[in-house]
Amino acid sequence: VQLQASGGGLVQAWGSLRLSCAASGRAFRSYSAGWFRQGPGKEREFVAYIDWSGGGASYEDSVKGRFTISRDNSKNTVHLQVNSLKPEDTAVYYCAAQFIGRDYRRPDAFSYWGQGTLVTVSS
Repeated sequence: VQLQASGGGLVQAWGSLRLSCAASGRAFRSYSAGWFRQGPGKEREFVAYIDWSGGGASYEDSVKGRFTISRDNSKNTVHLQVNSLKPEDTAVYYCAAQFIGRDYRRPDAFSYWGQGTLVTVSS
């Protein structure tokens, strides 16, 4: 499975973006997926998780109510709608697939990773 993240960019505070992760291979439809981010000088951190069907999702506390994860298995894509952006949301955002661990909040719990898309939020 190969993942391609896109949709990042420069946005002002309180702005919005829609991040997308396009996957190759039908197997992706049976995988849980997640979004992580890595800010300047920081470790990669969990942002959001969605199960294979799209019926279950979970979020990191600081993004709850502002970010929404969704998927379209007919198109092999996962999206992250990011609203009310803050400067502290500035980071490279990565999509991941195939949850194989015990805790989906950990980066090492996923098998496949995209290359990342940069989100920069100006104040």
